[in-house]
Amino acid sequence: MIPQKLTLKNFLSYREATLDFSGLHTACICGSNGSGKSSLLEAMAWAIWGESRAESKDDIIYMGELETQVDFIFISQGNLYRVIRNRRRGQSGALEFQVATTVLQEIEDLDQIKFRTLTEKGIAPTQQKIIDYLKLDYDTFTNSAYLRQGKADEFMIKRPAERKEILANLLKLDQYDGLSDKAKDLAKSYKSQAEILEQTLTSNQVQIDQKGQLEQDIIQLQNTINQLQEKQAQDREQYQQLQAQQHHRQSWEKLLTGQQQQHQTFAQDYRRLQQELVTTQQQSQELEAVLKQETEIQTGYTHFQTLQTTEETLSAQFKIYQDSQQQRQQLQEQQRQHLNTLQQQIQGLQARLEALTQQEQDYSQILSQKTDIEAGLEQLKTARNRLTHFDQLQLEVTPILQQRQRLQTELDRAQSRQQARLEELKTSVGKLQRTLNQHRPQLEQQSQSIASQIIELDKKKVYQLRVREKGQERHGFIDRLNTVKRDYEEKLGELDQKIQLLSKSESEAPETEELPLLQSQFPPCPLCDRPLDEHHWNLVISKQQNQQQEFRNEIWVIHEQLVVADRELKILQEEYRQIQEDLLPYEELREQRGKIQAQLESLDQDEQQLQQLILEEKAVQTILETGDYATDLYAELRDLEQKLSQLNYNEQSHALARNEEKRYRWAEIKYSQIRDAQDKLTKINTQKPELETKIQSLTQSLTEEKNNSEIQQKIIILEQKINPMGYNVEEHNRIRTELRQAQIWLTRTEQLNQAKQQYPILQKRLQELETITQERVKNLQAIQGQIELLQEQLKETPDPTESLKQLEQLIQQQRLKLDHYLGQFGSLQQQQTQLDNLNAQQIEIKTQLDTTRRQYRVYDELAKAFGKNGIQALMIENVLPQLEAETNQILSRLSSNQLHVQFVTQRTSGRGSKSSKNAPKMIETLEILIADARGTRSYETYSGGEAFRINFAIRLALAKLLAQRAGTSLQMLIIDEGFGTQDAEGCDRLIAAINAIASDFACILTVTHIPSLKEAFQARIEVHKTSQGSQIYLSI
Repeated sequence: MIPQKLTLKNFLSYREATLDFSGLHTACICGSNGSGKSSLLEAMAWAIWGESRAESKDDIIYMGELETQVDFIFISQGNLYRVIRNRRRGQSGALEFQVATTVLQEIEDLDQIKFRTLTEKGIAPTQQKIIDYLKLDYDTFTNSAYLRQGKADEFMIKRPAERKEILANLLKLDQYDGLSDKAKDLAKSYKSQAEILEQTLTSNQVQIDQKGQLEQDIIQLQNTINQLQEKQAQDREQYQQLQAQQHHRQSWEKLLTGQQQQHQTFAQDYRRLQQELVTTQQQSQELEAVLKQETEIQTGYTHFQTLQTTEETLSAQFKIYQDSQQQRQQLQEQQRQHLNTLQQQIQGLQARLEALTQQEQDYSQILSQKTDIEAGLEQLKTARNRLTHFDQLQLEVTPILQQRQRLQTELDRAQSRQQARLEELKTSVGKLQRTLNQHRPQLEQQSQSIASQIIELDKKKVYQLRVREKGQERHGFIDRLNTVKRDYEEKLGELDQKIQLLSKSESEAPETEELPLLQSQFPPCPLCDRPLDEHHWNLVISKQQNQQQEFRNEIWVIHEQLVVADRELKILQEEYRQIQEDLLPYEELREQRGKIQAQLESLDQDEQQLQQLILEEKAVQTILETGDYATDLYAELRDLEQKLSQLNYNEQSHALARNEEKRYRWAEIKYSQIRDAQDKLTKINTQKPELETKIQSLTQSLTEEKNNSEIQQKIIILEQKINPMGYNVEEHNRIRTELRQAQIWLTRTEQLNQAKQQYPILQKRLQELETITQERVKNLQAIQGQIELLQEQLKETPDPTESLKQLEQLIQQQRLKLDHYLGQFGSLQQQQTQLDNLNAQQIEIKTQLDTTRRQYRVYDELAKAFGKNGIQALMIENVLPQLEAETNQILSRLSSNQLHVQFVTQRTSGRGSKSSKNAPKMIETLEILIADARGTRSYETYSGGEAFRINFAIRLALAKLLAQRAGTSLQMLIIDEGFGTQDAEGCDRLIAAINAIASDFACILTVTHIPSLKEAFQARIEVHKTSQGSQIYLSI
């Protein structure tokens, strides 16, 4: 990574700053302590990886500002990249990753370059993409290219054991610890499975050993079943014979029952025929009796016809008599109605005449009171004048009284409104208090519960992000392993070709049985064309085979690492999925929290409203107690009371005047009656003669109607017609009675006619019944003979029902026993089959046990191989020579070949084991032996300048090693400490060392606060802290 341009805005001590690295190779970043030198370097790391030394993420933002941004342009692996990272206080921020669209060699001005975005959706995916492109993470950067303050001697001051652990962490070998733990777990699991399989084998073998006894039991049970089946067949044959016998007997019984039923049917038919014969004989005798009375019946029928003719004649006379009587009654009714009408008119006129006479007497009596009535009229006039005066006062008082009533009503209403408002306030206060007491504790508890759940889910989201990053790291690790595996496979293929060439050369070389081959007789090496003798040829082939085996071992280790990494990736994916399911209710919980917060805010508003209502309630209560309401109405009411007092109107005096007027009002009524009586008397004197004349005329008409009217003449004519007719009602009734009595002869005549018709038919039916009865007697005798024959056969054949029942029970019992034995036989056969299957399973279990044991050994070896003393120790052993050589090369430049370091990974414990006293135990360690001109001595005995040079050399060598292992080259070096501990000569040597290694790096940045060292660097980046923040000044 080679920096090109850095732009800062509100980052740490910088408000706005831009630094162009173009043309800088070795530069010094100088300035006083606290001016912001290290912050400039922190900005590059924060822009790319989002990491800094700040404890809080918001601490990187300039004091008082809300947002910070870093824009960093750099070159990596031949491409120009740009990273822009910003963050707002209290928020997550944003990240952009871009690549230049212009070829690097054609770039002249950075401001004119166009970039193409590589940004992913989200900060984490974009961050991972940056790491993938750079092939460098933050830890590798800080442990390689960036020598930070206070970290140079971290490696040296640790104890040897801790030093080795730090080196393992720097090399990221701790991942093998996880693989070792997983291999141990798998080995333990396979060991448990092997123990279970061994127990299963033992248990199964115990069951298999019982197979001989089981086969004997099956043979014995088979014999028992055969015997029972034979006995069952004999019993079934006997049972079938008895069933046949029972079937014959049941057939006879059924036939007997049928004959008995037929005998019963014929007997019933015989009895019915006998009954019908008797009935027919009786009917024949009755018909003979009727035929013997034929003469008597004919005489009676003739008398009946005579009476019927006489009755018809009398009925015709009765009709004429009845019509005349009805006409006379109608005329008499009309005459009576006319007479009643005249009588009613006479009575009405007489009543009117009597009423007029009574009225004449009453009116005369009224006229006799005329003097008293006129005096009463004078009193009535005086009383009405007084009442008029009071009515006038009332007209003036009434509006005032109505106004007073209206004011009183309004006052009552105002008081009622205050009372109602007070009750309303009390109700609202109680309701709000109940609502607050009921809902607030519950909502607060729910809010706390949901907040706790959200906090837990937030933690899970953070953990999910870490799981995702870990999964991405595993993906990268798998890709790197596959790359390394392909490299080893290619190298292995090359070695195979070399070995084949060597083997081919050996086969083509001349052989003799008596003399060994001379050097000239061996073909030249196919790899380098150098001549080989037997010894060197064996060395070459051995070396190639050893290297081949090493490559195969490496490939096998990588394969196992891929298996473990793939398993870890699946575990991480499952864990990620589980966490994703756990996070499903996250949004719902946040929504619930928002709703509850809204409800709590609503309750807060209700509580404020409650306080206002309580204050208003107290104010209304005070107003009601003091009467301090509707003051204008009270004033107006007092004015009205004063006006009423001035008018001096008394309702009682008004009522007395009204009663006085009512008391003399009779005089006015009586006076009108006097005038009316005078008029009425005049009319009565005129009407009385007229009524007397009308009464006399109607009385004369009534006498004339009774004696000489037209209706009376018609009545006399009808009476003259009825009397000579000679009709006698009693004679008519007697004839009717005799006719009813003679009706019997009509019935007897009909019976006689029917007897003449039915008598021959009955005689024929009698003959038929006698013939059928004789046939039925013969049938009954024949059926009785068959019944007796069947009864005799049933007596000779015994009933086998009981024997069948007993035999059936025996067969059933034997069937149950046979089923029981068959069930046992099937169970034994199943056990035999299971044992056969168990034999097959034993083979599979043994195979599985061998596989499990092999897996156990594999993972047990992997656990040891991935452990501290396995691959990790081997990799450290492989790395340390390179680290030692690189360190001594750098240290020789810094100390003029005066200092030399040596890394020791093992040492003896100082005492042997109990079993072998001469074989001391080896301890894994990482000691650093430092030698100078005076010999080898401890690190602590060297001066500060010497210690720094040692630290610098080791750190720089380690940086190159880490960059190389990360798959990238170390193009930039940042030194943020060291010069303060060096003397003048040490500083010169350190600067000389930096210049000596400058060719290995594209950019070296050195940070110092010593002013005298600025001149040692041609390019200087001076940092000054001002009131406007740190400022950058570039000098080249």
